[in-house]
Amino acid sequence: MKNNIIDIISNAFNAKNKWGLVIGDIMLDTYITGDVKRLSPEAPVPIVNVNDSIDIIGGAGNVALNLNGLQIKTILVGEIGDDESGDILKNLFKENNISTKYLVKKKGFTTTKTRIISGQQQMIRLDNDQISKGPNTTELKKILKLISSGPSIIIISDYEKGFLTPALLKKIIQLANKKSIPVIIDPKGTNLEKYRGATAITPNRKEAFLLANLHDKDEHLLDASLKKIVKKYNLNYIAMTQGEYGIKHITNNKVEEYPTKITEEVFDVSGAGDTVIATLSASIMANLTIKDSLELANLAAGIVVRQLGTMPISLNELLMKLHSLTSINTINKVITKDELLKRIKTFRDHHFNTSGKKPIIGFTNGCFDIVHAGHVTYLQEAHKQVDILIVALNSDSSVRNIKGANRPIIGEADRALVLCSLESVDEVILFDEATPLSLIKSIKPDILFKGNDYTIKNVVGAKEMKQWSGKVVLIPIVKGRSTSKIIKKIS
Repeated sequence: MKNNIIDIISNAFNAKNKWGLVIGDIMLDTYITGDVKRLSPEAPVPIVNVNDSIDIIGGAGNVALNLNGLQIKTILVGEIGDDESGDILKNLFKENNISTKYLVKKKGFTTTKTRIISGQQQMIRLDNDQISKGPNTTELKKILKLISSGPSIIIISDYEKGFLTPALLKKIIQLANKKSIPVIIDPKGTNLEKYRGATAITPNRKEAFLLANLHDKDEHLLDASLKKIVKKYNLNYIAMTQGEYGIKHITNNKVEEYPTKITEEVFDVSGAGDTVIATLSASIMANLTIKDSLELANLAAGIVVRQLGTMPISLNELLMKLHSLTSINTINKVITKDELLKRIKTFRDHHFNTSGKKPIIGFTNGCFDIVHAGHVTYLQEAHKQVDILIVALNSDSSVRNIKGANRPIIGEADRALVLCSLESVDEVILFDEATPLSLIKSIKPDILFKGNDYTIKNVVGAKEMKQWSGKVVLIPIVKGRSTSKIIKKIS
């Protein structure tokens, strides 16, 4: 992202002359939490001793909640029942400063999903659905009048509960296009015709396979099919959410991957798609590039999956996370050991699933004190042989222990920053030990690189590499280039 992205977001997201319109299926999510200590004597099922019950806004309501949390003025259109769940939702909307003026109240019950949870395990979900007949003529006129008043963006949240009829969607999209208002849709089902002419749809991976009418999990076939869908239904693009793998951006002629920003433990993915579509829409309103918009949506999703239930993102949370990612301690590619191991596992699984080939992970280490042409050439040659190159960087204390009290010349933060600027380096990890042996044993790289001023038997980790069929590769060093010679020349 651009260096000034924080200023752009904080200024643009809460622009007073812009507002978002969310239309879709509204529901109540109820979470019942408790402890399981025994099985029922009546049947082999666990007994849950209830500790708490939490009511949360779900469906299109959660999209509105996310947009509102990003300090975008938001209007919500949808349907609730004349029951207790409907009353609970109305109160929750008021508590969160979301207007209930355009909520349609119908006879019957409100769509409610009740989840029973013990520890971090969802044990069962109870659904109470009522299929709507859609808005009547009067309600339709109100919706179209609302669109005519000029929202900056329209988000459609479709759960196939009946409110979003094909006829309604057609009128919304046609009027929005006439007024040049972007329409972003979270789709459901396989009827793509009802989304014709929208700006974008945001299916998850499972939904995308259904839309493409594919039964196997061939990523190349999926990409090709989604390109055709974009063209056939006159969409600008598809933003396919892939959970821990991030977001895939598909146009009629191009597919781009935006890796996940999720590095913490995933607690509950419920509502992550709502956060993605809301953040993407807010970014479009702020005139960010599609690259920055999707990266920001990834980041927001990574925040909400660490919480229980469909919890919305807030602008402050997003700005704080952005700030932490741009600080020197976590800049760009610098990563902790736990984060690195998770990322490698995700990459290995995803790469194998999508290509059928085992990815090659490369590893090297060093002080990299005063990076010179020899270092750059060495790293370039190493990167040519792998899919990901990890550089383990000696910390300042580690360098002092190895090279003496006057080293390093350059501090670890600056050395890390220089390495991060090289395209040949994918990940940088600092270590305090005298050798990187512990890291090598944890990562289990496929190739361990060192300069050919070493012999293989003198390379730390060479013996251990044999345990997982890894190999050691010695790269020719550039003669006449060394940090010691540079220091000697300066002094």
